[in-house]
Amino acid sequence: MEEGLLIAAGYVLGSLPFGYWLPRLVRGIDIRKFGSGNVGASNVWRVCGARLGISVALLDIGKGLAAGLLGRLVGDELIGVLAGTAALAGHYRPLFLGFARGGKVVATTGGVALAVAPLVSLCAAAVWILVFLATRYASVASIAAGCSMPLLALAFDSSWPVMGFTIGAACAIVLLHRANIARLLRGEERRASFSLSPSRLLRRVRASGA
Repeated sequence: MEEGLLIAAGYVLGSLPFGYWLPRLVRGIDIRKFGSGNVGASNVWRVCGARLGISVALLDIGKGLAAGLLGRLVGDELIGVLAGTAALAGHYRPLFLGFARGGKVVATTGGVALAVAPLVSLCAAAVWILVFLATRYASVASIAAGCSMPLLALAFDSSWPVMGFTIGAACAIVLLHRANIARLLRGEERRASFSLSPSRLLRRVRASGA
C-alpha cells in the first residue's frame, strides 16, 4: 500500500507542468502554440529565452529528484526507481494538462538519476553540457547524455534497478526525439540560441497583440 502511494506521488510530482506554467505566468503565452509545441525546457528556451528555459529545466530536474528521493528515503532504492519512473510518465503525460503531451523527460530523468545514482547523473549532465556547447543542438545533447547513462551506470557498478532505469530512460529519450533525429538527418534541426530574450516570433506575436 505504502509503495503504491509513493509511486502515485511520483507521478503527481512528474505531472507538474512547469514548462507550461512559467511561460503562461511570465510571458502570458501558451507555450504549446509556439516552436515545437512541447512543454519541455528546450522549447521554452527556444521561444522564451535562456533565462526561462533554464528555470524550467531546474524545476523539472527538481521534481524528478523529489520523486526519486521520496521513494528511496521512505521505501528503498527499488521504490525510488519506480517512483522516479512514474515521475517520467507524469512528465510525458501530465495529469494537470489533462494527460495531453508533455515534455521529452530529459531533465526529469536527470533529477531521478541524481536521487538514485548521483555520479551517473552528474557525469551525464557533463556529457549534455559538452555536447550542447560543441553543437548547440539540445536534441543531440539530450540523446548523447541519455545514451551515456547505461554505460556510466555499468562503469560505476550500479545496482540492477538503476541499470534497468538508465536503459529504459535512454530508450525513452531516443524514442521521444525521433522527430528531432529526422530533422537532423534532413539538416532542418534548429540550433539553440544563448539569448536571454524571447524569440523573434514571440516578440512579433506580442507586438501585434495576438
